[in-house]
Amino acid sequence: MTVGRPRQFDPDHVEDAAMTLFWARGFDGVSISDVSDATGVNRRSIYAEFGSKENLFARATQRYLAGPGDYLLDALARPTAREVAQAMVHGAAQTVSGEIPGCLTVGRAPGLVELREATVHQLADRFDRAIADGEPIGVDAVLLARWVLVICQGLAVQAQSGATRDQLRQVADLALAGWPVA
Repeated sequence: MTVGRPRQFDPDHVEDAAMTLFWARGFDGVSISDVSDATGVNRRSIYAEFGSKENLFARATQRYLAGPGDYLLDALARPTAREVAQAMVHGAAQTVSGEIPGCLTVGRAPGLVELREATVHQLADRFDRAIADGEPIGVDAVLLARWVLVICQGLAVQAQSGATRDQLRQVADLALAGWPVA
């Protein structure tokens, strides 16, 4: 029985480097050669581990959502719908105005449309629970979820254009002043 050579690199290191590259440059702005250069892992090994650039991007995206983009989970646990929205927009302002301006999930890369749509439904489900608990939201839960995500995505675009964290927080608060009243 022939045994292959043991892996000579840490996939977590490659995922982390890929996450940073994709976040900074977008899916189309990163090649496997870029990831290889950033990690010192040869292209062949990267392909052997991840299969394709799309699979590497998917894993880098999951790393982003579990790390810098984890504010969604915190937001969903908030006690009221308004607090959910506030945690979302403030979490976005914090994340997108960091060392790498913008958001990894704002773009047209493979899987992102589905990811964003899933996020709409996660938020809408949370808003539906708030409505069922008697919170007077006054609009459709899906519409409200899309509104919150439009704010978050707009903050990401503004961060890429040079807006500061403080400016983004002010914009987030201004947007929340339009919270629907039943």
